[in-house]
Amino acid sequence: MDNFQLLVDLHKRNKRQGPGGDAETRKAIDLAMLDLSVPLKIADIGCGTGASTLLLARSLNAKITAVDFLPDFIEILKANAENEGLTNKIDTLVCSMDNLKFRDEEYDVIWSEGAIYNMGFKNGINNWSRFLKPGGLLVVSEITWTTNNRPSEIQKHWETEYPEIDTASSKIHILENGNYSPVGYFILPERCWLDNYYHPLQNGFAEFLTRNGNNKKAQAIVDAEKKEIALYERYKKYYSYGVYVARKLG
Repeated sequence: MDNFQLLVDLHKRNKRQGPGGDAETRKAIDLAMLDLSVPLKIADIGCGTGASTLLLARSLNAKITAVDFLPDFIEILKANAENEGLTNKIDTLVCSMDNLKFRDEEYDVIWSEGAIYNMGFKNGINNWSRFLKPGGLLVVSEITWTTNNRPSEIQKHWETEYPEIDTASSKIHILENGNYSPVGYFILPERCWLDNYYHPLQNGFAEFLTRNGNNKKAQAIVDAEKKEIALYERYKKYYSYGVYVARKLG
């Protein structure tokens, strides 16, 4: 396997491919004030194996288009939806998030947890806006500084990994300049990182290495993940994912 395939192999067996939680998805639903009695059309962009997609399908009167560019993730989502009897509420699409073929003003809600960084926050919210109906809701989570000042080690790390990392006030300003009216915002708590993402990932390292013959590429990926986890444990008070809810202006 090449490095990309190895990363897919490591992550696809976990419920989540990034920080998040069922309680936090429900909190975002409540914050968006989605009407449970009204049929909704939702796009879940960068859905991974479908943790948020499945919860949205269970919780709302909605038809959901779940989008991810990785067929492996989509196949797992489809199997889980079938097991839960939710296939009638979920359509899947293998597609890059920057090449969506949706119709203009097709969706009531665009949802994206932990994925918009692949396009960049500003580029993503601006490109996806045309797919939202006027008054439609955008719900996205985005890596966010939680303080104005932080140690140079973590500052350099994230500015190298994702130069668009910024404070919540700056992200909200981008939303306001992008024809959105902010509705609400909250930070993912520590358990969304450790209990729901990093610890399950760590628990799979040994099997991952065994599956891949303990080769150097697989070991390098594990070492990189361990470094990221150690950085979070050391500097978690300085950053998290922020969940942003905003309404498209008419």
